[in-house]
Amino acid sequence: MKLRNLRSESQPKLMIIPMIDIIFFLLVFFMMSTLYMVEQRSLPVALPQAATATADTGEKVIVTVTENGQIQFGEEAIPLELLQQRIKQEIVRRQGNMVILLQADRNLPYGQVIAVLDTLKSGGAQRVVVAVEKAGAGG
Repeated sequence: MKLRNLRSESQPKLMIIPMIDIIFFLLVFFMMSTLYMVEQRSLPVALPQAATATADTGEKVIVTVTENGQIQFGEEAIPLELLQQRIKQEIVRRQGNMVILLQADRNLPYGQVIAVLDTLKSGGAQRVVVAVEKAGAGG
């Protein structure tokens, strides 16, 4: 009587495609969850909308320009003439490690936004981010 080999000769296979799908899903999940962790305390400003808006995390200094042209540096209201000096002080205090978040009202004339941006750059600001709302998010 001849015995047949009941064991399968095929080797086990490692399916890597489902593992890649799970890793990609986790990556997207964590990227999306960090978008909602940004907290901004400032004046209520009607921000412009952008379809490609993303959240930026890190140490921020918030500069807000309201519809009537008032400039807020953090919690402090200052005139445009003092903004450059205040930026220089903040750069020295934080050793240059900061991002300036510019929140300009969407109804503000374009020339005023450019004047504030020029003042920030002349004050030594290296990283200036313009705050916008994601299109369809409100406003």
